[in-house]
Amino acid sequence: MTTQQQRVWKDRFMELSMAMGLFLLGSVLFDERSIAMEIPPDPDGVQRAVVEADSYAFIPNHLTVNAGKPVELTFKSVTWVVPHNVIIDDPRSGLNIREEIPAGESLTITFTSMVTGSFAIYCDKKLPFFKSHREKGQEGVLEVR
Repeated sequence: MTTQQQRVWKDRFMELSMAMGLFLLGSVLFDERSIAMEIPPDPDGVQRAVVEADSYAFIPNHLTVNAGKPVELTFKSVTWVVPHNVIIDDPRSGLNIREEIPAGESLTITFTSMVTGSFAIYCDKKLPFFKSHREKGQEGVLEVR
């Protein structure tokens, strides 16, 4: 291999290394799986938010709402093949939500929580012999203040 060919390969390797380093840094700094959102009420008093249901993630995955005020959450599936569901089922919350989100579609749920606390939001879809979506990270928190 000539010196010029060695330089070309070295330059390509360095460019690839820098690109991979920037990609990894960006994925750590901008990890969308850990986004929290405090939902302010609209002028009509309803607390509204859109949550993306992605492959094994809800984005944002930490929602904060006020107790005693109506909440409207729209879960938008950004996957085109894999269906999801949304479950908020904690006896302390007074909520018993279990709704399907068809692949590529949206689902809107409305509720008013009178109980304060932190409650799990998750997808329990599962293929036989595999971990559930929740076990793979598709869960979040509904914090009611």
